Amino acid sequence: MDFDLVVRNGTVVTASDIWESCDIGVKDGTIVAVGPRLPAAPGAEEIDAEGAFITPGGVDAHVHLSQFYDATVGMDIERSIVTNGAIPDPENFVGDTYDTGTRSAVAGGTTTVITFASQMKKDESIIAVIEDYHKLAKDQSYCDYAFHVIITNPTPQIVEDEFPRMVDEYGITSVKLFMTYKPMKLLDYQILDVMYSARKLGITTMVHAENADIIDWMTQHLEEKLMTQPYHHGTSRPPIVEAEATNRVICLAELMDTPILLVHISGGAASKHIRDAQTRLLPIYGETCPQYMFLLADSMRKGDFEGAKCICSPPIREDKADQDAMWAGVKNGTFTIVSSDHAPSKFNHPNGKQLGLSDGNLPHGKFRLIPNGLPGVETRVPLLFSGGVLSGRISPQKFVEVTSTNPAKLYGLKKKGSIAPGFDADLVIWYPQAKFQSFTLTNEMLHHAIDYTPFEGIEFKNWPRYTIIRGKVVFSHGEVVGKMEYGQYIRREKSLLAGPRDVWLSEWRP
Repeated sequence: MDFDLVVRNGTVVTASDIWESCDIGVKDGTIVAVGPRLPAAPGAEEIDAEGAFITPGGVDAHVHLSQFYDATVGMDIERSIVTNGAIPDPENFVGDTYDTGTRSAVAGGTTTVITFASQMKKDESIIAVIEDYHKLAKDQSYCDYAFHVIITNPTPQIVEDEFPRMVDEYGITSVKLFMTYKPMKLLDYQILDVMYSARKLGITTMVHAENADIIDWMTQHLEEKLMTQPYHHGTSRPPIVEAEATNRVICLAELMDTPILLVHISGGAASKHIRDAQTRLLPIYGETCPQYMFLLADSMRKGDFEGAKCICSPPIREDKADQDAMWAGVKNGTFTIVSSDHAPSKFNHPNGKQLGLSDGNLPHGKFRLIPNGLPGVETRVPLLFSGGVLSGRISPQKFVEVTSTNPAKLYGLKKKGSIAPGFDADLVIWYPQAKFQSFTLTNEMLHHAIDYTPFEGIEFKNWPRYTIIRGKVVFSHGEVVGKMEYGQYIRREKSLLAGPRDVWLSEWRP
């Protein structure tokens, strides 16, 4: 047969099956055959998997790249800054750009990322925002990429006129809404406006669900008591903050009969609301992240301000029961996907985590001023494989489902997320387990631009040996070998998962 690449002798894993002693034939970047002992013409490249697992390339559906503002600490940029493809003031940029972030992604087995084009509060159009993020990403990505759009100003013009253009002209079929952060948050009325339009157009609505008023009230009263250490970021946001907002937005979605995804769920109370909605057959989807599965709140108690490294929202939880609930939710299907929520800020930079030391109460600083977010795009897939599959906590099929197949289905990436003829040849070949020497992670091993990892010190029992995107090896034996401009922008279709049910709570219809 005429193949460009044949991967031989692998244990191929999909979301439903495991096939041992299996080959994968690739032509023009697409999988064309899967089976034992595939015949290949002379000249085809061959890779021997040596019996190791082969899984679909990871799809990380929640990644923040080249975002040079931080709404989490009240940086109130009212209008987008036109970049024309260049980060303004790069010396003071503290996150990952498309080149450093996607370089890190492929080194951890992720072959597609969905990043965010973010509207500012007084932007009157999202089209210009989308165009500017295209310029920031063009020829700067090692892996394939797509966009969500963060909506902060859902005017009638945007939801009625520009949402259809977003879908038809740009292939963007998802938006993200915030119920917290002053520069970003929407009122329930505005959320309904977005949901109304999203339902008509087949757009998936993502929601960051936290009660903003509780957070503001708690933060003010904690500061009055000088309870401002990094750890008290979690004190200001107990699980009920997430649970209340989760329940509220599920009610809005049920009223509007529209699918939503609750992003980065951290606690058992919120996950129970999602599970309850799912048992009533509502199209409610859940996402959690490795930080909520592998870390606890004592990570924010580290001295010398080190706890600031683990500040994210919602916060990492104190009670191990919440951590256990995340694993249970992955196993029982409450969580449709596991994403990284890669939203890092450098630690040793005055505009990064050190901002928390800029306004008194030293040496503890003020958690209110610490940028929220962690690095994690490189570690997501290996953490779930090593700490999930190899520890026996989840099956290989469930690993594939939540890290690749379901993200692709949920967000309309129809050629991603599986190993079968017709799909892009996005593959991760792991090391044969008997030949792999376990190691303890340090930040120096990673490929991002950030000066720390919250997962430092965790033991890894395997790591991707090869990452392959559309038939090309882009990561091999610890080295990024792909080209930065190889990543392609992916136009997406509507979600392949369940949508509106045409079930209503009153006589009103859209």
